[in-house]
Amino acid sequence: MNIRTMIEEINQVYLGNPTVVELCVTSLLANGHVLLEDVPGTGKTMLAKTLATSFHGDFSRIQFTADLLPSDIVGSDFFNLKTQEFENKQGPIFANIVLIDEINRAVPRTQSALLEAMEERQVTVGGKTYHLPTPFFVIATQNPIESSGTFSLPDAQLDRFMMCLHTGYPTEEFELQLLEESVTETRKAVLANVDFEQLLQYRADAMKIHISKDVLRYIVSIATASRSHRNVQTGISPRATIALSKAAQSYAYIQNRDYVTPEDIKFLAPYVFAHRLTLTLEGEIKSSKAMVMEELLATVPVPVEMGM
Repeated sequence: MNIRTMIEEINQVYLGNPTVVELCVTSLLANGHVLLEDVPGTGKTMLAKTLATSFHGDFSRIQFTADLLPSDIVGSDFFNLKTQEFENKQGPIFANIVLIDEINRAVPRTQSALLEAMEERQVTVGGKTYHLPTPFFVIATQNPIESSGTFSLPDAQLDRFMMCLHTGYPTEEFELQLLEESVTETRKAVLANVDFEQLLQYRADAMKIHISKDVLRYIVSIATASRSHRNVQTGISPRATIALSKAAQSYAYIQNRDYVTPEDIKFLAPYVFAHRLTLTLEGEIKSSKAMVMEELLATVPVPVEMGM
């Protein structure tokens, strides 16, 4: 099975936006994480479960609440009366695909427990370091409309997400199909035809995709322009430019190309860059992150060479 077949099978089960599926798989291959911003009931949990099933991965769901503790995520040590020794009880973070529902409902102390896990692929409990399974992919959700009882994600946390996506509502055709399957209880199941070895090979192959110096310079030019934009307080970080280059390689691989084009960068940049921007007060009033990205992509010169 190739990566396109895997994506097509996921789309047979997740009756939502196919672009979101493609971008989630892009992030998975690029060893990144995804933040989904949308209202409840748009299939975010189904998407995460289907992704995990597609490659025999373990799935875990963590509902973030105000009283959730870091130990509820990473686990804790306990004293075993039988062995008279301390043992570690792993938390739900130890899974291949972790869905974190309503990430902005947890207090900052709990949110920070994810930083080490997402960046280093490890957690520290009781002074000991435990490595997380490979692959490790976090899909976090937050409702962009409801703000009561929520805690905004700090910039350091947002920077750990390779992409920020909006699932949106399904088309009428997909919603009708979803309703019919619910009424008749005939929901399709994805076939887990990709194993860990294949997935890791896909990752390795994706990172071999050629990206020319002109295309890399184009990425840097967009980031540099963001730092001096009149409506931007904090621009794109070097971590973000690296994330975009890796995402572009994975995306080109999914498109069955062995090179990255400037068009790949223009397509992916809003998903990788926009959520990392911090606007000025005036910028928040007069503009938006999406509008800033649109302006940056319209003004930064596109390289003529097609990255081959």
